Amino acid sequence: MKLISWNVNGVRAIEKKGFLDWLSDEEPDILCIQETKAKIDQLGTSLTEDHGYHTYWHSAERPGYSGVATFCKNEPYDVQIGLGVEKFDKEGRVLITEHENFLLYNIYFPNGQKDDIRLNYKLEFYDTLLPIIDEHVSNGQNVIVTGDWNTAHHPIDLARPKENINTSGFMPIERDKLDQYISHGWVDTFRLFHPEPDRYSWWTYRFGARQRNVGWRIDYFFANQEFVDQIEDADIYDKIMGSDHCPVTLLVSDQGL
Repeated sequence: MKLISWNVNGVRAIEKKGFLDWLSDEEPDILCIQETKAKIDQLGTSLTEDHGYHTYWHSAERPGYSGVATFCKNEPYDVQIGLGVEKFDKEGRVLITEHENFLLYNIYFPNGQKDDIRLNYKLEFYDTLLPIIDEHVSNGQNVIVTGDWNTAHHPIDLARPKENINTSGFMPIERDKLDQYISHGWVDTFRLFHPEPDRYSWWTYRFGARQRNVGWRIDYFFANQEFVDQIEDADIYDKIMGSDHCPVTLLVSDQGL
């Protein structure tokens, strides 16, 4: 089973850049996209249904902002829109789908770069999510959490760590949150298969950063430790264009599904 996550930086914009052709060629079983920047009534059926996927959308109240969507070949057992926390849900950040062998969280984590208010909002989001997903695991469920986490965890995860130590996205207080997830048994699946440096999922549009591979790895598939033996591969599709992010992937064993 192939899962893909991609911050598309505007679903209407990326549709014009060959997104649906890419989806048809790639054929993921599940696709999670972030930063859709659209309400569903602004979208045509080419995006919502004509491609053969069941689609689910969580849009922000504010127009042209945030938003996530999940595309599933097979209809999920259940779909939950949002965390159930109004201050986060009004920004369209979370979709939860239940599948045969796991729960899937598709999340656009907050960006903390604007000011301290948004940084604290981001940190509170991390703190709110962790006990929720921990409880699923305590109840015997497997959980995958994917999306744009908006934090590079270790110096290996960005090209210029020293220059960005005080930049939101690599501040110690943010990286500490990911440390907490790891200490609770959550696994960054990409690093199970790829210990090498210089692998990134986001590049600023400025300074020719992508051409020079001056990037950040901030898009992840995390999974609970108990589920790791069912994960066959994880990777970054860094040659796929159309957004300032590129897709990240997870391959899950079909055994037991």
